[in-house]
Amino acid sequence: MSRESEFTLKPFAEGDAAEVAVLQRCCWVPEAMLNDTLNIPALHETVDDVLRWPESWETLCLRRGDRLVGAVRGQSTGGGSWEIGRLMVAPDLARQGLGQWLLKAGENLAPEETTRFILFTGARSERNIRIYQQAGYEICEPPSDISEHVAGTVFLARPTTAGISATA
Repeated sequence: MSRESEFTLKPFAEGDAAEVAVLQRCCWVPEAMLNDTLNIPALHETVDDVLRWPESWETLCLRRGDRLVGAVRGQSTGGGSWEIGRLMVAPDLARQGLGQWLLKAGENLAPEETTRFILFTGARSERNIRIYQQAGYEICEPPSDISEHVAGTVFLARPTTAGISATA
């Protein structure tokens, strides 16, 4: 069975909010333990917070049948940057390539004029960092205009095809 027939990727809808909030906790509790902090915004968001995502984020939800098994969101942050966030895969489905698939889907949400993709992950989340680096992301300093940088995280970025000059 192909991934496309087994899974359905659709834009976030109001009815997804409660499941997203639960999945988010399932995904970020292990990250909190790994990074030795509970200061992770994803752990503290309520269903009402998730319902407000569409005000500033484009979000996709991944389902296997009726079950929500993943999600990713993205937003323009100015200066040609597209931030990928809240990339999550149900823990029992980890290590099956769904995270990479969702990362690409989150990148594909970006407007054509986007020149780079940016994201954050826990500084001790070596598996996540490795996945992002395999996708072409590099650890770098966060821009000073990003206000939501959480202590204990690393900032990663990669140029889009539009952001790669012909002379590079």
